Amino acid sequence: KNSIKAMEKELVTCSLQGKEKAALKRSQIFQIPGGKDLETKVIVVLGKAGMGKSILVQKICQDWSNGEFSQFEFVFWFDCKQISLPEKQYSLKDLLLEFFVKPQEGSKEIFEYILQNPAKVLLVFDGFEGLHDHENLRCSASQPEKDSCSIKELLSGLIQKKILNGCTLLLTARPKDKVYQYVSKVDKTIEIVGFSPQQRKLYITKYFEGLPYCDNALKLIKECEYLFSHCYSPLMCRFVCTVCETVLEMGEKSLPSTLTTVFLKLVQQKVIPTQTHVTAMQNQESLATLARIAWYLGEKHQSAMKSDLLPSKEVKEFALKYGFFLPFAFPRHSDSREEEFGSTFSDFVIQNFMGALHLMLAEEIKDKSLTKYLSLPSKKKKPYNWLDLVPRFLAGLWFLQDDPYLCSLSNKDVKQSTKKQKTLLKYIRKLQINELCPERLLDLLHCVYETQSNYLLQHVALRLKPDLSFLGIALTPPDVHVLHYILKRSGKEFSLDLRNSSIDMQGLKDLIGLKNVASFRASLSDTVRAWKSLEQTKDYELLRASTEKFVLDPFKAKTMKDVSDLSDLVEMQEKMINCVQDASGCSSYEIPAIKNLRKLEFALGPVCGLQGFLKLVKILAAFPSLRHLDLDALSENGIGDEGAKSLSEVFPTLTSLETLNLSQNKITDVGAEKLATALPSLSSLKTLSLYNNSICDFGAENLAKVLPAMSSLRVLDVQYNKITGVGAQQLTESLRKCPHIKNLVMWNPTIPYGVLEHLQQLDSRISV
Repeated sequence: KNSIKAMEKELVTCSLQGKEKAALKRSQIFQIPGGKDLETKVIVVLGKAGMGKSILVQKICQDWSNGEFSQFEFVFWFDCKQISLPEKQYSLKDLLLEFFVKPQEGSKEIFEYILQNPAKVLLVFDGFEGLHDHENLRCSASQPEKDSCSIKELLSGLIQKKILNGCTLLLTARPKDKVYQYVSKVDKTIEIVGFSPQQRKLYITKYFEGLPYCDNALKLIKECEYLFSHCYSPLMCRFVCTVCETVLEMGEKSLPSTLTTVFLKLVQQKVIPTQTHVTAMQNQESLATLARIAWYLGEKHQSAMKSDLLPSKEVKEFALKYGFFLPFAFPRHSDSREEEFGSTFSDFVIQNFMGALHLMLAEEIKDKSLTKYLSLPSKKKKPYNWLDLVPRFLAGLWFLQDDPYLCSLSNKDVKQSTKKQKTLLKYIRKLQINELCPERLLDLLHCVYETQSNYLLQHVALRLKPDLSFLGIALTPPDVHVLHYILKRSGKEFSLDLRNSSIDMQGLKDLIGLKNVASFRASLSDTVRAWKSLEQTKDYELLRASTEKFVLDPFKAKTMKDVSDLSDLVEMQEKMINCVQDASGCSSYEIPAIKNLRKLEFALGPVCGLQGFLKLVKILAAFPSLRHLDLDALSENGIGDEGAKSLSEVFPTLTSLETLNLSQNKITDVGAEKLATALPSLSSLKTLSLYNNSICDFGAENLAKVLPAMSSLRVLDVQYNKITGVGAQQLTESLRKCPHIKNLVMWNPTIPYGVLEHLQQLDSRISV
């Protein structure tokens, strides 16, 4: 199990490192280069709740019905939460031809055709998280096509290619769901990242189109930056628009300031306008019951249940009437006449809010035990919280205890409310905030923001550690907003690491624009893109300030894109000279990150090694402080003689270089000769490593000739080459003329041991 977790972590890390933002058309979703036609193809669409995964798969089905995706003759779409209740069992035929669509005739023949032509079948399972308890995802049925089994077993049989091998599987899941743990091979992964700021504005404008307060609505939402940041999620954007519509219709001037107050207002506007004094008490009871159901379903990683399990007819009618629940029909077995119905929460966020409401209202949950549901341990591993928004809503409700509507639901006085708030204050005061990992820190920032407590906001702001790393942590617009909001309140200076965080451009500009952010690291492409944007808007003051804060050292190039981004940075410096000259009147300008880069590692591997290195060499002269150039990679770059020749041509410009590591690069005598000719021009070089190349005696001879001229050199490593006793003798003779050299490492399998031992006796600086 641990090895699976480690593998999953590695997969996630790799995907983050190599992830590039690119627009993908729906028509490209099923294009898998090099995919085998005869094998099942698995495509995973990732996206947080409310990002539009379900809308995407519905649109795919619609496109297919209009003649697109003609490679599929059959498309079946299933909502996992509606078909995955533990007691339900289906055969593949039941699932395809009874639940999804029931042919009027010829079911047997159609099913046989599907079994014989799996490549023409697309199966869509929407909401992998709906397969609660998928720890035991395995297929044990002896004849899975015909036997009845649980939906988990059926899906497992499809993934393991025991059923319908050759079909295409499209799974949607949330990023935190351990989908890779249960799917041995994923052919393609797509992540839906949500609306850009421009798309948010477009959605809001379309929502209010034709209404008299259309322009006012957009202005109102944009002014509430926190809610506008949440509008990157299509579902949240709709909720914010709904609340904004109510606010404007009631003639109010401002929106609620937190998510908690937004959803409390949503619940109020659903229930209160239609209720009378007589129904008010009944509605309160129904709401409390619904909140309890939300929590207990969430604990089982569920959002749906059989309708006949609801505690009363009144609760069912209340939930359906006010849109908390949506009804659905369960798949019918061919031998069953009676149709069964289920109910599911209308969306995941409502279930989260209702779950938090239950924790607040439940008499049996004591104040002290409430803090464990915030899931913010500083040292213990955080329990996986399926209802991941509950802690935020819970913290927000904690500080809304004097809200008239919430008071009417809880029947608690102000004294009890103050006691609850003190419990939370005490809990957060005890937290070791500077020891929290990045994910827990973000959770804490969101919880504290929801309270809108000045004391708590200030308390957290003053206890943040000065070096904040979000390396490899996906930062959403709301994450960036709360981080910016709290950093701004602190008097300390901060250093931020935002690499591989998928931060959007506006968020990056906001954070690096803070006066107390003294330095930052971010993906090169994101940084250059932000600078170009500042250049276009002529915001030269922020442009200069942000270039002075940017840290590049040390830099490791692992992909061709890294090399291209570094080239773009150097090119940007040329443009910056003109921009900053206009702003400050100075005639030249160096981006400090370029000027101060001291260590550069190159690890592209054998496929792109030479191509990438030839591109890198062209810009090396732009780094005047470069002291360490490391081309030794586990995967071996293999720059060869061509790369060595190209590098030797720029040696005269690398005046600060102290360490040059060319180990494991397939350099032969030809490359060694080119290097040797130019090496004396490296006036600061102290360490040169040519370990594990293919240098023979001729190359050793050329190196021996130039050693006396390399007055700064202290260590030379030529181990594991093809040098014989002849070449070793020449290097030793040269060493006598080089009192400045402290160590010559030259063990080679081709040098007889006795010869090497003799040479070491002649000069103790030689390492065996």
